[in-house]
Order: sequence, then C-alpha cells, then structure tokens
Amino acid sequence: MELSQPVVISAKPSRKVFSGGKSKRIAHQIPDEILNDVQLQKAVQQLPANYNFEIYKTVWRIRSAQAKRVALQFPEGLLLFACPIADIIERFTDADTLIMGDVTYGACCVDDYTAKALGADFLVHYGHSCLIPIDTHEGVRMLYVFVDIKIDLDHFIQTVKYNFEPGSSLALVSTIQFVAAIQSKPLSPGEILGCTSPRLEDIDVIIYLGDGRFHLESIMISNPEIPAYRYDPYSKVFSREHYDTEKMLQMRKSAIDVASKAKKFGIILGTLGRQGSTQVFENIQKRIEEVGKEYVLVLLSEVFPDKLRMFSDVDAWVQVACPRLSIDWGTAFDKPLLTPYEVSVALDSVAWQQRYPMDYYANSSLGQWTVNHEANRPSRTRKRIPRTDEISNKRVESQKQTNLNETPSSADKEKRSRSPGCEGTCDKCKDKQKEPEIY
Repeated sequence: MELSQPVVISAKPSRKVFSGGKSKRIAHQIPDEILNDVQLQKAVQQLPANYNFEIYKTVWRIRSAQAKRVALQFPEGLLLFACPIADIIERFTDADTLIMGDVTYGACCVDDYTAKALGADFLVHYGHSCLIPIDTHEGVRMLYVFVDIKIDLDHFIQTVKYNFEPGSSLALVSTIQFVAAIQSKPLSPGEILGCTSPRLEDIDVIIYLGDGRFHLESIMISNPEIPAYRYDPYSKVFSREHYDTEKMLQMRKSAIDVASKAKKFGIILGTLGRQGSTQVFENIQKRIEEVGKEYVLVLLSEVFPDKLRMFSDVDAWVQVACPRLSIDWGTAFDKPLLTPYEVSVALDSVAWQQRYPMDYYANSSLGQWTVNHEANRPSRTRKRIPRTDEISNKRVESQKQTNLNETPSSADKEKRSRSPGCEGTCDKCKDKQKEPEIY
C-alpha cells in the first residue's frame, strides 16, 4: 500500500518517552568502582539523557590502556558535546585530551594518522560504526562510540501501523545512532551508509528512521522501484520521499562516455582520514596503464572544482574518496569526475549496470572498485587470539605428547634391563626377561 501523503498521528515533539538504544556492549566488564563513582555519575548527567556517549566505558578503556593523550573525533552534529566530554576524561583519567576539529563526514574519515602525529596514544571516534578494523590503526589505541540515541519508539511504531496495512513487507533502515531502536536480534541491524546499501527483494516499502536524506538516498538508488518514507525522530514528521534515479543514471552515463575518450586521467586519492583505499587506487593505476593512457596522481583531503581546474591538461578525473561526491556533485566539475566503478566501465573492465551499485563497503561487492572486495581486503596485521577451547585442546595434546615421549617403549625397557655390553643373550638378561615388568 503506497501513500502519497502519509499521516502522522498526534504526538507532542517534546514528549520525553525514550525507547530503544539500550546498549549492553561490554558494560558488565566495567569495574564497579567506575560504574558507582558518584562524581562521575554527576558529570555524565550534564550530557543529554537520550544520548549514550558511553562515558563509563570510555573512562575504563583509557585507564586500562594507561593512555597519556587522548584524541577525540566528532562529526559536526556532535561537536558541541566535545568540550564537556573532554573535561570528563581529563578529570577521571590521567590523560590529557585534544579535540580534532577537521570535518568528519563518516566512518571512513577516522583519522588515526593525524592523532598519532599529534602525540596521541588513544583515539575515540564518535558517531560512526567501525568500518576501519581496529587492528589496522597506526600505533594508536582505538575506541568507537556509536552514540546510540533513544527516541519515542512508541510514536514511531504507531505511525507505521497507522499508515500501512498488516502483512506489508517493510524494510526498516537507519544510521548507527538509531539502529538499536529498530533492531530485532539476532537479525541484521539494518544500518545503511551513504555509499553502501543492500538490494532488497520482496519488500513493499522502505522506511528510513533518521534526519536528513543523505543515507536514505543511498538505499533509494539501490532500490528505485520501492517507495520510500522517512521518519524524523526529532520533529516526528513522517514523509514520502522521492529520488530521480533516471536523471542520475543519465548524468553518470554521460560522464562515463566522455571520460572513455580521455587521453589523460587524473587519479585522486582521498586523504581525509582513512577515506581513500590505496588498493583501489593502485588497481585503477594498473588498469589505466594496461589500456595505454596517461595519468597523474593527486592526493587531496577534499575535492573542489577550483582545485581541479589547475590541472588543465587532465581530460577526466577519477576519485578514490567517496562515491557520493561524483553522484551528488559531479555536474559542478568542468571535467568528468568518476567513481572507481564508473572508471571501470569507461575502461571496459565491467559492463554498465542499469541498477547503480551502492556497494562501496559491502563484503559481497561486484568488483575490485570496492574497498572490501575479496582481492582488496587487507591481511590481518595481528595474530588471531585463540579461543579458550582451542587453548585447552592444545594443552591436552601437548600433555599427551609429553607423556608419550616420557613413556619408554618395550625395546627401551628391554635395553635398560641388559647388563653393560650385553646384547640380551646373557643368562642375567634372560632371567630378567622372565620377570614381570611393572611401571
């Protein structure tokens, strides 16, 4: 059932009924001396009650790591809480803090390189899921704080029930802040990114829980045939959303056609945190060399039209930073600005997909233009920690081997019972062989 004008049931936006977002992640491991610290509890109460900044866990992890300098990285929407959180950390740990003020668009922007350069030995990244594995960070201990936000879940549920008939197949999606409210364990949480969304089957309606449209547009691009709705948890407005997929596809295909005739490419590696994938970057270089075209390598933290105009001899660009930069802002550039997927099409490495792939961080991606494609996944930099049962089994096997080595064989027993220089044929040895052997 599709509604042109969805109905929002009556509720006051200020109604403080918070549900969802209950985080039990490793809370049971935090020492009681931290959880029951009255002064720390009072400090936490200064932060919004419906925002879970996981202060107790943060204090515990920093103390456990014996960190001396902690870097705090926030997206712009949470930056107003940076100073209070920094004050709490400095008061209840032995570390000093620094707040990283560079723009942070998403989880791909976690900036452990800058944190290390500034002398930090611990980095807390707020507001995004951990796309970058903790064991790949450069000499800096990492903690991801998702910042679960509690919402008026009852109003959200009633609004959905009021607008859709029982039996409708609904896909509930959200960002990491609200995903706990819609998660039905052990099912997948339903988190989407601006560059990564699944293709859905047997779904009647997409419902996005969150503010803004950036993440919603990602799943709308992946599933243009499914009607999409957005529930804003702050204003409690429920609205039908639209995206002109056909127009987007025409513009991107046009840019690809122009770039396919280019003689010289500019390849941009995004250096904003961990945004750029060096493996994807190298794959593009290799492919351009194979087709006999020229290229220039450019490193940029942010990509602006005026900056690229300085390279007048470049015919087309490909950026290994954020696919949405090309999709959303490609027309603002004088020359074609392609994504890794689009340059693969331009160089005849893959065929054009009529349904645009939003699989940049997906594990089951379509090709080597994505970060987590099997060919691009980084090798583990640390040894895997054995499970308890594996350790126990190894100990048992080791003890068995030790006992085996220490237990004498029949030949050894016989040899030990012989007289010096005897081969077992003397009368003394023959008499001993008749005696029962007890070990």
